[in-house]
Amino acid sequence: MNLLLDPNVAYLLLLAGILLGLFALVTPGTGVLEIGAFSCLGLAGYAVSQLEFNWWALVLLVLSVILFLVAIRQPKWEVYLALSILVLVIGSAYLFRSGTWKPAVNLFVAGTGSILYAGFLWIAIRKTLQAMRASPTMDLNTLIGQVGTSKTHVHREGSVQVEGELWSARSKDPIAEGKPVKVVARDGFILEVESAS
Repeated sequence: MNLLLDPNVAYLLLLAGILLGLFALVTPGTGVLEIGAFSCLGLAGYAVSQLEFNWWALVLLVLSVILFLVAIRQPKWEVYLALSILVLVIGSAYLFRSGTWKPAVNLFVAGTGSILYAGFLWIAIRKTLQAMRASPTMDLNTLIGQVGTSKTHVHREGSVQVEGELWSARSKDPIAEGKPVKVVARDGFILEVESAS
């Protein structure tokens, strides 16, 4: 446990825990990120409880999480994300007291960790937020005129495969299973087809 009381190790655990936690907020579901974040933050929390720390730096860390939560919910999210990263880097570097104005964390570790962390967080979270906010790119009307194959008997209802996807379909005239079909119209997610043979 003496290794955990090294401010450099505690700093790196804190950065890893916060990074995993922020990723867990924007990509929930697996539980792996959450467990990793909880483990790293738990170990960093132990170090914080044993070492002398600056309250103002701890407040900056909480502020960085608040700014991040604002960033993922606002249209001007890039400004809030940049502020969140800046506040997080300053708060985490100065979290532990050193007796001077310098951080207790080794300057090389703090500088390298902060640059890598900020760059990775900026790129990864930015791309994740852009993907979350992007409108769907598939235009279903491009299916009209495409040729596919009936996977079931198609008349009032049935299934066809068009462009590698399975679709619900209907047709005016009965079409047997396995026959080529042509998409003539679309009604929501239901394709209207006719025999292509």
